[in-house]
Amino acid sequence: MLSLANAHGPLASQSATSSQNNILTASAQVGAQPGIHQITVSSLATTGTLYTNPLTDGDTSFLTDGATTGNIQLQVGASGTTHDIVITQGVNDTISTLASYINDQKWGVAASIVTDAGGARLALYSQSTGTPGALAIVNNDTGLTFNAPVGGTNASLTIDGVPLSSATNTVTGAISGVTLNLASASPSTTVQLTIGPDAAAATLAISNFVDAYNSVIGIINTQFTVNAATNTQGPLGADSTLRSLQSSLLNDVTYSIAGNSGLVNLASLGIDLNNDGTLAVNQTATDTHPSLSNVLATNPSAVQSFFQNIQGPALPTISTMTSST
Repeated sequence: MLSLANAHGPLASQSATSSQNNILTASAQVGAQPGIHQITVSSLATTGTLYTNPLTDGDTSFLTDGATTGNIQLQVGASGTTHDIVITQGVNDTISTLASYINDQKWGVAASIVTDAGGARLALYSQSTGTPGALAIVNNDTGLTFNAPVGGTNASLTIDGVPLSSATNTVTGAISGVTLNLASASPSTTVQLTIGPDAAAATLAISNFVDAYNSVIGIINTQFTVNAATNTQGPLGADSTLRSLQSSLLNDVTYSIAGNSGLVNLASLGIDLNNDGTLAVNQTATDTHPSLSNVLATNPSAVQSFFQNIQGPALPTISTMTSST
């Protein structure tokens, strides 16, 4: 339960809500500034692909005119490294053996054989998106014919009218403290992204605190409950220390602070004290009876301040109790 006292914990967490999850989703870190952003995703970052014209099969040499050697130069990245592939008869002069050779080089390129009704093709797939994953053949004196490369382009998007480019579909740094996950391109659709306090995380943390407190109080209460059949209490029913602990916990949860926009005690947050000393999170607000959800929606910073900046004897006692349950 120390999460309630953590300045970077759930009471400070932010959420990012997209109006079109099929186009983009997002996550916000602590410190992200609340606000609303208008985003358009024009295109996604793509991997680069290259493939050859079909051959009869994958195991026949593609060297021509009696040649025993050849050369293919493969460039990885729009302005990246060019890899020189020396083709040697009996070593890597079929598309099957060439695919194995390329895979062994660990260039960030996956090679495979694609077979259909037209024959067998060598297909090369970049393992990176965006321009770092663009593929190109810059030299080829073998019998292989490569088609024009496909893909290897950056994602294109605008955020609040500012054009941006990203080599991946996970975009960081465009909005401070926010990570965008691009799912699909829709140039004609504007997605509204809302950044704000994460009420769900705060609610869960406070509910966990209430549950932990109730568990402790429930255990204590059972010691003082009189068994009608035996007219006896629990083994610790006469223990003055336990009675003192019960009284101390009840004092803690009814403690009030000053100011804080009127959120001065648990009751003002929508957390009620029951007759048996347990707590309950109020779900329905009235004019005189707040609910936790409404309080978190209207003044989340004051909720955080109550749990983390409270002065006086109550906070240490509550923190100690919650951290040990």
